Amino acid sequence: MVEIQASEVSKLRKATGAGMMDCKKALQESNGDFEAAIDIIRKKGQLIASKRADREATEGVVIAGIDNNKGAIIVLNCETDFVAKNENFIKFAQSILKVSLSESPDNLDSLKSLPLDGKTVAEKIVEQIGIIGEKIDLSFYDKIYAEDVVSYIHPGNKLSTLVGFNKKVDLQVGKDIAMQIAAMAPVAVDIADVPPEIIEKEKEIGRDQARLDGKPENLLDKIAEGKLNKFFKEFTLLNQDFTKDNKKTVKQYLKEADPDLKVTGFIRFTLRQ
Repeated sequence: MVEIQASEVSKLRKATGAGMMDCKKALQESNGDFEAAIDIIRKKGQLIASKRADREATEGVVIAGIDNNKGAIIVLNCETDFVAKNENFIKFAQSILKVSLSESPDNLDSLKSLPLDGKTVAEKIVEQIGIIGEKIDLSFYDKIYAEDVVSYIHPGNKLSTLVGFNKKVDLQVGKDIAMQIAAMAPVAVDIADVPPEIIEKEKEIGRDQARLDGKPENLLDKIAEGKLNKFFKEFTLLNQDFTKDNKKTVKQYLKEADPDLKVTGFIRFTLRQ
């Protein structure tokens, strides 16, 4: 058997992030072949991935970033909060976010196929499964383009938002709107942007609630419309009460900041606890 030098074990550990004993075993198994040892560790990751395919990866991080006039959000899941808080896990998620910003893939599958440190993102995820020993999954990716984009990551990395504006926005104003989206979870920018299926669903809920309350059938539609207007007030961004001053709406706050400033779109994602 080839004698394995401590320096080679250390080098392999730096290259893969695997434990010292795992690196030594991989080098022994490969008879000291460094590249083969990396493949062994990767295959170990694939084996662990297969064994953990039925596990729930409900923890993780939600991180957002911007690059000039574009922004992206990615969600990297794991099994435990302990791993989610690990510095190396967070750095790995940030490396994927960086790729998404530089390459602007069309969708999640395209992102997974992009190169990252000599492998694809998907292969690097498998590699990390072998290193960490938990199921890891890149479960969400989305992007936004605008004249100006602001991102917000809530402390703890469980909630992030992106918001696009039609022009350069004051830093504080942009942050206020990004945090408003994080706190109040709107479904659309304005009433006209609410998808028809959501409107119909809210009307249906309103009618059913009124019926359960014993209201006459001929009044159900009118009551449902009233509840729908309340829904618009609570769940469309521009019509919400501004969280930092509930005497005004978000629309009024933006108009005071800059009459020509408009929100062109937003993305919000949170890990459900």
